[in-house]
Amino acid sequence: MINRVRALSLLMATACVAAGCSSSKPIQSCGLPDSFSWTSSEALLSPISDATHSLVAIKDPSVVFYNNQWYVFVSTIDAAGNYSMAQISFADWDHVADATIYYLDQTPALQGYHAAPQIFFFRPQNKWYLVFQSGPPQYSTNDDITKPAGWTTPKSFYDAEPATLTENKGATGGWLDFWVICDNLNCYLFFSDDAGHWYRAKTTAADFPAGFGEPAVVLRDDASPTSLFEASNVYRPVGVDKYLAIIEGFDASSNDKRYFRSWTADTLDGDWTVLQDTYTMPFASPQNVTFPTQPAWTQDISHGEMIRFGFDQFMTVDQCHLQYVYQGVDPTMTGPPYNSLPWRLGLLTTASPPPPPPPP
Repeated sequence: MINRVRALSLLMATACVAAGCSSSKPIQSCGLPDSFSWTSSEALLSPISDATHSLVAIKDPSVVFYNNQWYVFVSTIDAAGNYSMAQISFADWDHVADATIYYLDQTPALQGYHAAPQIFFFRPQNKWYLVFQSGPPQYSTNDDITKPAGWTTPKSFYDAEPATLTENKGATGGWLDFWVICDNLNCYLFFSDDAGHWYRAKTTAADFPAGFGEPAVVLRDDASPTSLFEASNVYRPVGVDKYLAIIEGFDASSNDKRYFRSWTADTLDGDWTVLQDTYTMPFASPQNVTFPTQPAWTQDISHGEMIRFGFDQFMTVDQCHLQYVYQGVDPTMTGPPYNSLPWRLGLLTTASPPPPPPPP
């Protein structure tokens, strides 16, 4: 399976570069699935520590394949529960043990709390953008992703917390897990508040990263806030006039296991329609994931990102061959607090459909 990821991604990256990685130039189309079935790898990436970084977890992956190299940006958590970020690179998913890690707090501008990264190349400016949460949403840029010391001092998208967020997040909510996606004219910032609300803000592609206005509440679940929790991704499927959104939730009936719900919309500023959004009929949960060995190494399908059809701001995915890098955790590790859990990264791949039944 991992070899397939490598071969497919090489094909995707080559085709995307030739096409300009634009959502207006689809390579293929097979429609958007109305249900999902996955196979999972074992845990592939684990924390990599050194003399000054004693890590217990890596989580929140964002992934691009560029210039024959994988780049995975992650949140890191150390033994004291402190968050930071790291940039991991390797040539092939079969050899992640040979991965090179750069702890982004080695760059003075990125010391302190920064987490939940999203990486993409913004073509109008010919720059890489790293979006993350530092309390508020922030970003850093780099002309060359291969030089991790080159990330700039973080800047904020907003000068202050938006009024809409303040009005809706309640006493325990916040704003987190920021996601940028653009169409040909505008860029959108999606995020969650851990209080059952999903938000969207908008600016023009010409003004990006400035100009984001007052966010709107796109989806809400006031009755069961943890069902619409965090870790949202939004993608443009190749050759399909729809967008796909996934959001992580908890399932009360399974002892609060984490899983993903899904929606579609015709436009990024349009209304979102349910696709698969329950634990038993999900985008991804243990109910539709087959693991290579039993017991499964995780019972949580949590914060991650698709293997993209390219690496730019359009966030295009090949819905014919969906693959999702996610975080999971040993299900026996139920005692420690959240920030002490040993999160690892695995890979989901859409399972092949079963063969047709024999003729009568």
